[in-house]
Amino acid sequence: MHGKIVKGIAGFYYVHVLGHGIYACRAKGLFRLQDQKPLVGDLVEIEVLNETEKTGNVENILPRKNELLRPAVANIDMALVIFAVASPQPNLNLLDRFLVFMQMNNIPVTICFNKMELLDAADRQALMDVYLPCGYPILFTSAKKQQGLEDLKAALYGKTASVAGPSGVGKSSLINLLQPDVTMETGEISQKIERGKQTTRHTQLIHIEGNTYIMDTPGFSSLFLPEMEKEDLQQYYVEFAAYEPNCRFQGCSHINEPDCGIKQAVFEGKISPVRYENYCQLYGELKERKKVYHGKKRI
Repeated sequence: MHGKIVKGIAGFYYVHVLGHGIYACRAKGLFRLQDQKPLVGDLVEIEVLNETEKTGNVENILPRKNELLRPAVANIDMALVIFAVASPQPNLNLLDRFLVFMQMNNIPVTICFNKMELLDAADRQALMDVYLPCGYPILFTSAKKQQGLEDLKAALYGKTASVAGPSGVGKSSLINLLQPDVTMETGEISQKIERGKQTTRHTQLIHIEGNTYIMDTPGFSSLFLPEMEKEDLQQYYVEFAAYEPNCRFQGCSHINEPDCGIKQAVFEGKISPVRYENYCQLYGELKERKKVYHGKKRI
């Protein structure tokens, strides 16, 4: 039988087989000898040991289309990154980090802004003005008022999606609405720090319907950029490409050089100043990181 690993805890891998349910499986020792570890999201072949008790062994891991290390998941069709429009205020620098990370792994991203009831139409449009020119699909939802759910379901249909975002933005509440049979713990917002208490403690795949799965991953409050050259960062800001030919200098960093096409586009309102400011901050972070080698300053 073939199925998909939906959870891995304490040496057991829980494999969902369409039409049959979930089997608690052990992985054969062969995988350890091959230095191979099953991941949530893996498509696997299992041997059923007891149909009544739904137990079995993972016999084979089918080829992966992709793999992430943080979180450790496989075969992701898309990433759904969820931020609240308010309470807590969206950290767009953190969102940009996530977008760069997913682009580096060639995983399409859909941005979902939850708690839409807290903003008016003009404020929602301002968020769209930042990210629609970058080519990212944007959804607005309200878990509280159960709005925007049909659009969200349509975006997820037939896909295995990794759902991520900071704590307190309503990820678990949205997932509960998508799959009524699953009740995930939800956390209240801390009034002092306006940050949600972390409620997701492990990576798991939740079956919605048919071949639609969502992978809830632990919330994050910071995200370090992957190893990359600072000069490569601009390729992940896709809206820059149209204006780069207007730069006077080849290899322009778009930071301090004069006659920069990107800075001119920001001045003219063609590129979001929010995106440009985030680019500058991330560029500076990569530049500083390059100076450090094994904890010592390079000479």
